[in-house]
Amino acid sequence: MRLLFCLLLLPGLAAAEIYRWVDANGQVHFAQRPVAPGAEQVEVRPQVIERDVATREREERTARFYEARRTEQAQASVASAERQSQRAQECDELRSRLAQIPEGRRYFRSEGNGERTYYSDEQLDAARRQLRDRVSERCS
Repeated sequence: MRLLFCLLLLPGLAAAEIYRWVDANGQVHFAQRPVAPGAEQVEVRPQVIERDVATREREERTARFYEARRTEQAQASVASAERQSQRAQECDELRSRLAQIPEGRRYFRSEGNGERTYYSDEQLDAARRQLRDRVSERCS
């Protein structure tokens, strides 16, 4: 990243004009435009700084650390999206089950021998209450 920034900055440095002149007191001045008569243009070359081995290793470790963090964050984001999707499906299922138990109807379950066992009003109320509680707990 730093290298890219430096490469983008180099053309600007190469295009920059620096002028040098000496005033009446013998002091040397520099500016981006000629201020005094007799100012001469100075060529500015970027300085290349070599980093020692320890610095390069530290930079590589830092880059690996940040890449690992980015990977962890991406994985966490995917896992979070999956959890949200699962929760939305669960909420849809709970709401659908709650909508299937309207007030005033009789419900039954079929036994293994084909007989119907009807739910009492208390059992239906308990089932509705349980579904409403789960919807409010999981889907709010």
